[in-house]
Amino acid sequence: MSDAAQQVTNSTAQATLLCVDDEVQILKALQRLFRPLPYRVLTANSGKQALQILEQEMVDVVISDMRMPQMDGAVFLERVADTWPQTVRMLLTGYADLSSAVDAVNKGHIYAYLSKPWNDNELTLAVRRAVKQQALEVLVQRQNQELKQLNEQLEDKVQARTAELRQTMGFLEEANESLKKQYATSVKVFANLMDMRDGGVAEAGKGHSRRVGEQARQLALKMELGAGDVQDTLFAALLHDIGKIALPDALLGRTYKEMSIGERLQFEQHPLIGQTALIGMEYLHGAAALIRSHHERYDGSGYPDKLHGEQIPLGARILAVVNDYDALLTGNFSTLHYSPLEARDFLLGERRRRYDPVVVECFIALLEDVEQQSSGDRSEWCVKSKALKSGMVLARDLITKDGVMLLSKGHVLGDGLIDKIHNAEVAMACELEFYVRRGEQQSGGE
Repeated sequence: MSDAAQQVTNSTAQATLLCVDDEVQILKALQRLFRPLPYRVLTANSGKQALQILEQEMVDVVISDMRMPQMDGAVFLERVADTWPQTVRMLLTGYADLSSAVDAVNKGHIYAYLSKPWNDNELTLAVRRAVKQQALEVLVQRQNQELKQLNEQLEDKVQARTAELRQTMGFLEEANESLKKQYATSVKVFANLMDMRDGGVAEAGKGHSRRVGEQARQLALKMELGAGDVQDTLFAALLHDIGKIALPDALLGRTYKEMSIGERLQFEQHPLIGQTALIGMEYLHGAAALIRSHHERYDGSGYPDKLHGEQIPLGARILAVVNDYDALLTGNFSTLHYSPLEARDFLLGERRRRYDPVVVECFIALLEDVEQQSSGDRSEWCVKSKALKSGMVLARDLITKDGVMLLSKGHVLGDGLIDKIHNAEVAMACELEFYVRRGEQQSGGE
C-alpha cells in the first residue's frame, strides 16, 4: 500500500460525522446505524446548533434533514459550504421535498441526497464514499500546500544558487581579465627584450616590436576583426621576430638586401623557427600561425610557404604592412631611411605585389586618423615622476632611454607602484618621463 493510500485509510478510520435533524428519533436511528462503524458521530437538532458544533469540531461529513424549523437544510448546507468547504455535505429528504432538494444541491453543492425513509446499506455506502472523498480532498490539499512550499523553497534555493554563481562568474571574469592583462604585459616585456638583443641597424630601430604591435592592433580594430583575432594579431606583432633569436649575430645587423643568397636562405627560416618556439604555449597558437606567414607576399613570391592573396591569414597580411612601414622609417628595410610620406608611397606602390591592397588603404587611413587626433589631442600629458598621482593611467608604454620597457600602456598607477618608480630612478640615476591620462578615480576630480 502506498503512503498516500495509507494516509487516506487512516483518515477514514478516524472520520467525524455530524447528523442534523429536528426529530430525536431520527438522530437516534442514525447513531445506531453508524455505531458499528469506525466513525465518531455528533448530533444536532437544528441548523443553528449544528453551526455551533462546526465552529468547535473538525467534521468530515454533515448529514442534514431538509425540513427543519427556523433554518431548513438548504440554507444550512449553503452556510456550511461557504464556511467549511472541505466538509462533505449530504441531504436527507422526503419525496415531497424534491424541488427543495434541487435548490439545496445548487446552493450547497451537495455531494449526495437520499430519500426518507433511507436504505441502511445505501446510506452507509454513501457515507463511506463521502468520507473517503473528503480524506482524498484533504490529502490533495495538504500535498498541494507542501508542494507549493517546496516550490517556494526551491525557487529561493535556485535564486540563492544563481546569485552565488553570478558572483563566482564575476570573480572568474575579473581574474581572467587580470590574467589576460598580465599575459599581454609579459608578451610586451619579452618582445622588448628581443628588440634589445636585435638592436636594429640604427638607434631608431629600438622599440620596433612595440610600435608594430600597437599599430597592428589598431589596424585590426579598424578592419573590424573579432576580439580573438585582434589579440592574436597583437601578440604576433609583438613576437614576430622571436625566430631571429636562433640567427647568428652577424645577420641581425644587416638588412635583407645586404645578405648573400645563403644568408637569405638562413634568414628566411626565422618565421618557421618563431612558430615552433611557441608550440608549447596553446594560448599563442593563433599568433604563432600569423608569425609563420608574416613574410608571405600577396603575389605569392614570399616565404616560407609561397602563399598568395587570401590564402595568407588576414592578421599576417596586416602584420606585413605594419612591419615593413616601421622598417622603412627606421632603416631596417634597406639602407635608406624613408620619411612617413615616402613610406606610404612605397606601400601604395607595392599593392597587389607585396601587400593586400585593402590592408594598405586601411592602414594609410589609420595613419591619417592618428595624425588628426594627435594634433588636437589633450587627453594625455607628459609629467615627471614627482607629479604622478594614484589613479593615473599610463597613456604610453614606459620606456627607459636604453629601450627597456618598465610598464605597459594602460597600467593604473598606485601609491606603492609610484614609490617603486622613485626607487628605480634613484637606482638607474635617471629621470623618466611619463605619458599619463586621468583614470576613473580622478575623472572630474581635477
